[in-house]
Amino acid sequence: MGGSGIGKMKGSRVGEATAHGGSFKSRDKAGRRQIVVVALAGNPNVGKSTVFNSLTGLNQHTGNWPGKTVDLFYGMVEYQGEKYCLVDLPGTYSLRASSLEEQVARDFIVNEAPDVTVCVVDATNLERNLNLVFQVRDLTPNCVVCLNLMDEAAFRGIRIDAARLEQELGLPVVPAIAREGTGLEQLMSTIAAVARNTCSSQARAGFQTGGGTGGRRESAGPPGKCSSHIEEFEIEELYREEIEGAEPSDCMDLAERRIQAAYQEASRIVSQVASEKPLQQKDFTAYIDDLVTSRRFGVPLMLALLGMVFFITLYLSNYPSDLLFSLFSQLEGRLTALFVEFGISPWIHGMLVLGVYRTVAWVTAVMFPPMAIFFPIFTLLEDAGYLPRVAFNLDHLFQKCNGHGKQALAMAMGFGCNAAGVVAARIIESPRERLIAMLTNTFVPCNGRFPSLLLFSSVFYHGIRWGSQPATHAAGHALTSGVCTGKLSVVSPPELAAVLPAVSPEMSPAVSAAVSGAAVLGAISIGVISTFIVSYLLSKTVLKGVPSSFIMELPPYRKPKVIQVLVRAFKDRTVFVLQRAVWVAAPCGAITWLLANTWLGGQTLLGALAALLNPVGRMLGLDGVILLAFILGFPANEIVIPIALMAYLSQGTMCQPASLGAVHSVLFSHGWTWLTALSAMLFSVLHFPCGTTVYTVYKETGSKKWALLSIVIPLVFACIVLVFLQLAVRLTGLG
Repeated sequence: MGGSGIGKMKGSRVGEATAHGGSFKSRDKAGRRQIVVVALAGNPNVGKSTVFNSLTGLNQHTGNWPGKTVDLFYGMVEYQGEKYCLVDLPGTYSLRASSLEEQVARDFIVNEAPDVTVCVVDATNLERNLNLVFQVRDLTPNCVVCLNLMDEAAFRGIRIDAARLEQELGLPVVPAIAREGTGLEQLMSTIAAVARNTCSSQARAGFQTGGGTGGRRESAGPPGKCSSHIEEFEIEELYREEIEGAEPSDCMDLAERRIQAAYQEASRIVSQVASEKPLQQKDFTAYIDDLVTSRRFGVPLMLALLGMVFFITLYLSNYPSDLLFSLFSQLEGRLTALFVEFGISPWIHGMLVLGVYRTVAWVTAVMFPPMAIFFPIFTLLEDAGYLPRVAFNLDHLFQKCNGHGKQALAMAMGFGCNAAGVVAARIIESPRERLIAMLTNTFVPCNGRFPSLLLFSSVFYHGIRWGSQPATHAAGHALTSGVCTGKLSVVSPPELAAVLPAVSPEMSPAVSAAVSGAAVLGAISIGVISTFIVSYLLSKTVLKGVPSSFIMELPPYRKPKVIQVLVRAFKDRTVFVLQRAVWVAAPCGAITWLLANTWLGGQTLLGALAALLNPVGRMLGLDGVILLAFILGFPANEIVIPIALMAYLSQGTMCQPASLGAVHSVLFSHGWTWLTALSAMLFSVLHFPCGTTVYTVYKETGSKKWALLSIVIPLVFACIVLVFLQLAVRLTGLG
């Protein structure tokens, strides 16, 4: 961009106002805007965000439209001495407000009255994109068309006369290839000219004299005032009344005529400005889609790819997790020394350091590495264009349970983090189906539950092959010092080796990994099946309704911009989810420490509560300790096993297992069997979501009722499944 300064962040005063529900309308004493506000609008998958990223660089911020849960991305650009605030509006096909994204895009253009609105259109699908251009043109006089993806159009044999299109629309048109930066300098120049109201092209003149649909449109009026299409928005309300039984009106006929006329005009314009040379062979996207969306190979390839993503995430996250554990352990030692040096009460030290700090450290060390790996990979697949194919492959299954095909994307995101899966449900237009996706996302095990699932699956394998072989009471005491210590990272003492062979026989690592992996895969499959079952039940009870239509656009495969993807995934997903997790985990750490260190009648409150829950736990095939661990692990599933070990071993703080064999010994010495492990595995998959997810449901819905139901529904379902499992085992004589 030469010396334009595009992409350099020069403060965020405007952005901060927006994030807090403010306004972009700050003006100087003369009544002029201090910063030029530019809105970027466009259909999904037209490269709008690529234009935004290329202009603003990586210095961007995110805010919410007041009263909505839809994110607005904004960044500052300095061009020719002027400051511009670029706002990336949600991708939408129309401004007729049938979804939150469309409402936000329309309301921003109407209420904030941006100085310039750039309509980014796909040159390979111009006719469909022009409908949005017509609507934006009717809402604001300062409109610029960015004709993006010109390289893809040329590859497909499509030629577009930009000058003729500019004349037909009565708007400035700028051809561009945003991925390569081609045309963006001209785009900024055109934006600056329109903002200064000095654009001298025929398009600008034609627009000001009413170059509307077919050249018969009235002037759009001043910025922020709505003309013809606002009438159409009002007509839509009458249309809803008609569906509910109201008498048909002439306004409805008018709305239909407007829509039909818009598409006819778009077709006419495209016939005048574009020509297409038929391709001699299929393009790359068509070849790949023949494979990944086929009935025979689509789902197996999808499962294989997701399995590879999970394997990479779990395998690579071990090393950074160990490193974080080591760092946090060293920092804990320094904090402890500091407390001792200043003579702070051991009780306060225990609650703050051994309770709050250790819980937050544990959650961070376990959650951060998998999310930092999973979310970038997932975002790369999203930018490359594969995720819409996932929704396409699973759409028929969700349709059968009265769900929405896009729920598959939210479900896939839930494998990384259920809170992120709940946020991902925003892409579902129907509020009813969006709620179904939110309430059932917890049945997809997130990365925080994988450590527990792997442990339970290995205990399940031991229990089937060797039986429970409960250790003696003395052996259980001998293990106490070897399973964990007061530090986050420990080494098993030598005497533990003498006990382990009798309690946890050695096995082939390959066989153990295969059986454990199969058990985890089975648990995940049960979770996915439960998603379908509960979605169907919700659609027939508390969330009754007719499934909405689902038209999925499969964008062409594109090479993602790796650096921008990594930064976006880290800032907007990993840090976002981790921040919420820390806020929820901190108070729970204090509560857990207090329970484990407050004595009542010869036992701790933690032990008393475990004994109180023991009858319920036995009914579910568990025991009071592990059930209490699941309850106290509400802030984060990562701390379930540490809490259980703390209770089993009567420790005052959470501890990290020294080895898998040590944990096996403790569990078997307290009466665990293969059925206990299987019940714990199923409960881990099906039980209530973590506190971060519940809080996210509340923030997304704005309702305490739905947040509470997000806990109650999976908990009741999990209890029913476990009760039936115990009955089945007893009837078959397996237990």
